[in-house]
Amino acid sequence: MHRNAPLTPEGRLRLCLRIEEDGWTVAAAAESMRISRQCAHKWLRRYRSEGVSGLVDRSSRPKSCPHQTPRKVELKIIRMRQREKLGPAQLAGYLGLPASTVHKVLVRHGLNRLAWMDRPTGRVIRRIETTRPGELVHIDVKTLAKIPNGGGHKKLGRTGTRNGSMSKKGLGYTYVHSAIDAYSRLAYSEFAGYENATNCTAFLERAVAWFAEQGIATERILTDNGNGYRSRDWAAKMAELDIVHTRTRPYTPRTNGKVERFNRTLLDEWAYKRLWRSEAARAKGLDRFLHTYNHHRHHTAVGGPPVTRVNNVDGCYN
Repeated sequence: MHRNAPLTPEGRLRLCLRIEEDGWTVAAAAESMRISRQCAHKWLRRYRSEGVSGLVDRSSRPKSCPHQTPRKVELKIIRMRQREKLGPAQLAGYLGLPASTVHKVLVRHGLNRLAWMDRPTGRVIRRIETTRPGELVHIDVKTLAKIPNGGGHKKLGRTGTRNGSMSKKGLGYTYVHSAIDAYSRLAYSEFAGYENATNCTAFLERAVAWFAEQGIATERILTDNGNGYRSRDWAAKMAELDIVHTRTRPYTPRTNGKVERFNRTLLDEWAYKRLWRSEAARAKGLDRFLHTYNHHRHHTAVGGPPVTRVNNVDGCYN
């Protein structure tokens, strides 16, 4: 149904019944439904020949398209795209075809974005789709250098220091563990320490509990192949929580793309958004960022804040 369609299948049936059973003329029935007589005749003809099933929408795709690019040519475009990783203009030059034709073929086969392809193999990366909150939760760890009191090199410059001398020793790193629901993009993050078995397992338990408080029952978790996620402690906790664990393909971080993208947002809109004067000040800002992200920030993949996709949340009835 297009947005300006005057008739639904139910309206078409009502139109035909007025003519067939109530004795209306085609002109009168068409006027009552505010459509043309030609349109009324079309639906009446389909109703008489196919019954109610003939009143549903049909595809406007033609039965044949003699001008469509031959299958052999399409396969040649696909193979070169996967082998050379070139754009439509470059491929068109090699193949002697219009760039627009090459682009349409790539779109038809889901190869029009190089970002959607695995570089070594040229295969299309299957996008993970979910249908409900908790069906899949992505987990990852982001490592950040600690900020010295007074600010680091982003604030003072790489050669400047607080006392006029070069800093000889760093302060180490802090580790932000994040879990994001694939369907709603609702996110939970905390400083949970180095990515080892103990810290990862403890974060898992707290993250699952937090999602449960939001009305989300975690069913499956996707992580990379870090040591913390391959430990016996992690496996035991997953069994205890009755959650399925899936790991990404080695050296393929894009498989865990939703949390990888969230990590980028974490950096852009919190960690590096301003020049922090201390590590403590930046740490305090994490909770504020998460609240804004979950409850107020518009997420393009969701069509609103992530919380709007979660069931059983006050003020949300999606």
